Amino acid sequence: MSKHTDALTGLPNHKALEKALQERIERDEPVALALIDVDHFHEVNHLLGSEAGDEVLKRIAEMLSEEGGASAFRVSGDEFAIALDGVSLEQAFLGMEKLRLRVETDQGSFALPDGQTLTLTIGVAQYPRDGKTEGALRRAASAALVSAKETGRNQVALPPNEEMVMKSCYYPSTNVRRLKSLAEQLNKKESALLREALDDLLRKYDRGEIARKSRQSSDS
Repeated sequence: MSKHTDALTGLPNHKALEKALQERIERDEPVALALIDVDHFHEVNHLLGSEAGDEVLKRIAEMLSEEGGASAFRVSGDEFAIALDGVSLEQAFLGMEKLRLRVETDQGSFALPDGQTLTLTIGVAQYPRDGKTEGALRRAASAALVSAKETGRNQVALPPNEEMVMKSCYYPSTNVRRLKSLAEQLNKKESALLREALDDLLRKYDRGEIARKSRQSSDS
């Protein structure tokens, strides 16, 4: 096995991540970095044992690898990363929000006892928008991850200096102003409001999730 491959999950490791980001930046190719933390993973290890914990990590690795157009890495312990080529910060945010929601709603994949749940907290940054070097990009994504942890976990966050304005959706300027005003009234970030809206949207139209729930109901 390569020295740049994680033995447990088979994913590339942190050295491979550094190399991949550096190569993209040297070619001046836009790349988004998502740093991912498995929430309260130590509780899984403590309550269920390391073997159960290893199975959880392997299942998470499979889910990350299934993300289209993304390269997944295991950074260390219960920390993972995804590099998304050629996407904007907004697109990366939406992709990671979909991943976060998938994990939150697909608890059966982890075979945990009743009452034991697993969620992801994710920090997202993008080159060249948030960092001009590999190190600066990782620091920006790490700052976003810390911000997400500090505000409750089980969410996707941007670097603290970013505000999530969905430019890729071509919102009229009046709607952007309304979003900003609403965020100020509710004392929330614009990204938090958009995440709530996306949750509702995915629950309404995600046919795959509807089918999974239907199968779960029929099996029970």
